[in-house]
Amino acid sequence: MSETSAVPTAPLRARAEIDLGALRANVRALRARAGGAHLMAVVKSDAYGHGAVPCARAALQAGATWLGTATPEEALALRAAGLPGRIMCWLWVPGGPWRQAIEADLDVAVSGMWALREVTAAAREAGRTARVQLKADTGLGRNGCQPEDWPELVGAALQAEAAGLIQVTGLWSHFACADEPGHPSIAAQLTRFREMVAYAEERGVQPEVRHIANSPATLTLPETHFDLVRTGIAMYGISPSPELGTPADFGLRPVMTLSASLALVKRVPGGHGVSYGHHYVTPGETTLGLVPLGYADGIPRHASGGGPVLIDGKLRTVAGRVAMDQFVVDLGGDEPEPGTRAVLFGPGDGGEPTAEDWAQVCGTIAYEIVTRIGTRVPRVHVNG
Repeated sequence: MSETSAVPTAPLRARAEIDLGALRANVRALRARAGGAHLMAVVKSDAYGHGAVPCARAALQAGATWLGTATPEEALALRAAGLPGRIMCWLWVPGGPWRQAIEADLDVAVSGMWALREVTAAAREAGRTARVQLKADTGLGRNGCQPEDWPELVGAALQAEAAGLIQVTGLWSHFACADEPGHPSIAAQLTRFREMVAYAEERGVQPEVRHIANSPATLTLPETHFDLVRTGIAMYGISPSPELGTPADFGLRPVMTLSASLALVKRVPGGHGVSYGHHYVTPGETTLGLVPLGYADGIPRHASGGGPVLIDGKLRTVAGRVAMDQFVVDLGGDEPEPGTRAVLFGPGDGGEPTAEDWAQVCGTIAYEIVTRIGTRVPRVHVNG
C-alpha cells in the first residue's frame, strides 16, 4: 500500500484500485522494447487518472530515468513531493512559471521565439542556466516549431546558450498517427525530424536526448526510439490502439480497477421506467441494482444503455441513462446484497470488462475512460 492511500475501514462508495506492481512490470516491459533508449514515464493529468506521485515513484523504481508532464504546474508538484531526477514539461503559455521551473531544475520545452525570450529572461533573473528542449513540429500541427522557423529558433537558442542563459538538453517532436500502422505520415515525420535534428546539430547544438517515440512508436517502431522514448498510456497497461494489439500482446497489464458498492437492490414490476427519460423500461418483473457512480465521477453519459458491469460473477449493462451520481443495472431477478461489489473495468482476467470495452461502447478511446475518473473516487494504491 502506498503511503498516500491506505484502505479505509468503512466500505467505500467507490474506489479506483491502482496496482503499482502491474505498473512497475509494465515499465520493465516497455524498457525491454525500448532497446538502448532511456524511458520517460509520462505522468501528466494525474498519471492519466492513476495518481501522479505514487505512479511516478513506481516508474522510477522500475527503471524509468525521466518523468514527463504536460503543464509546468504538474512538474512543480512532482518536485515538491520529492521526486528526484529529470522532469520535463512541455505545455506553456505566456507568463508561465519559468523562474520556478528553472529553480526546480526542470527541463522545459520551447516551441517558438516567445517562449525562448521568456525562459532566457527568467534565467537571467534567477541567475541560473535553464535546461531547454527545442520542440519541432514535424507534421502533427499542434505545439512545436515549424520547419521554416527552425533556423531562427536554433540560432537564437545557440546565442542564449553561448551567453550561459540556457543549455539545450534535447531536440524532440511528437507523432500524429503512430497508432495507425503504415500511415504515410509516420515515415514523413521521421524524415523531417531527422532533418531538423541534423540542422541543429550541424550548427552546434549538442543535445543530451533526441526523442519522438510515444507509446505506440515505442511498441511497434524501433527505428523511432533514438535516445529516449516517452511512454504514457502503455505504462498504465492500456493498448494505444486496438489495431496494434491488446495489452497482453505487448506484455502489459491494466493498472486501474474501478468498482463501487451497490447502494440498493429492489424488485420492480414489468413496465417500470428506469432513470431519466425512461429510455429503459423493464420488460417484466425484475430486480434493479443502483451503482453510486455517475458522470460527475467520470462515468460517460454516452455509456447509457450500454456500459458493461460485473456483479456477482455476471456481466450486466447500464439500464437507461447514466445520471450525475448514479446509474442502474437490471439484475434480471438476482438479488445480491446491498454493498456487493460492482466492477466497471479492470484487467479483464476475472471476467470484468476493461477500459477498452467501455471505450468501444462510448465511441472513444481508453485513454479518456481512465483519465476522466473524477476526484470523488479515491485512488487506492496497492502493491506499493
